[in-house]
Amino acid sequence: MLRLLALPALALLAGALTERGVSPAPSGDPVKFRVRVENVSTMTTLKLSNGQTAPAPTAPVLWLVHTAKDPIFRPGQRDEGRGLEHLAEDGNPGALAAAVASTKGVRSAGFVNMPKGATEAGPILPGNAYEFEITASAGELLTIAFMFGQSNDLFYAPDGQGIALFDDHGRPLAGDITDRLQLWDAGTEVNQEPGLGADQAPRQKSDNTGTAENGVVHLVKDAYTYPGTSEVIRVTLKPAAM
Repeated sequence: MLRLLALPALALLAGALTERGVSPAPSGDPVKFRVRVENVSTMTTLKLSNGQTAPAPTAPVLWLVHTAKDPIFRPGQRDEGRGLEHLAEDGNPGALAAAVASTKGVRSAGFVNMPKGATEAGPILPGNAYEFEITASAGELLTIAFMFGQSNDLFYAPDGQGIALFDDHGRPLAGDITDRLQLWDAGTEVNQEPGLGADQAPRQKSDNTGTAENGVVHLVKDAYTYPGTSEVIRVTLKPAAM
């Protein structure tokens, strides 16, 4: 399983970050959304070069409601050192959540590391899910980001524009938004075969043990094969007027 640092502290931090860094919200009644991130992988989702198979555990989820562009990374540029490396390499979103909470144009930020129905924080395995609530007004966006667990530094996130939570008529978005997420490479650690790399979170002896890459954030493109996003996760939104 993915290693997570100081889980009790992270759990406290998650609550403390909510509604911090608030900027004036666009006009219109605020809406509360329930977000569900479900691991839909199976024990055979990853087809390994040694002939075996493996599931794809999903790390804790960073979330933020914002109007700012590129709030957590800029495609084609190096990691800014605010915590994306920790999220992408070790599945730990705490530092990045704290950093973006005070960013201009971010209404609220936090993370979830407690699987639904669980009593201990940790990653979600096949069939399990994270759920959390956000509040947003028309014109605001949602960004979520979390590590692809069987990797060195890959993570799921939308592009820099984020995910619009309302349509052009101010109606809240509802349903499956999985197709808005892409698999990104943080460019901070050299990639190894997914599911087999000795420096990947499920197998590494300690955090941050891989070879530094000193690259840029980009959509993943290397010699390896990765499952489609919808083979690993399903993300849905359910709005309710406040």
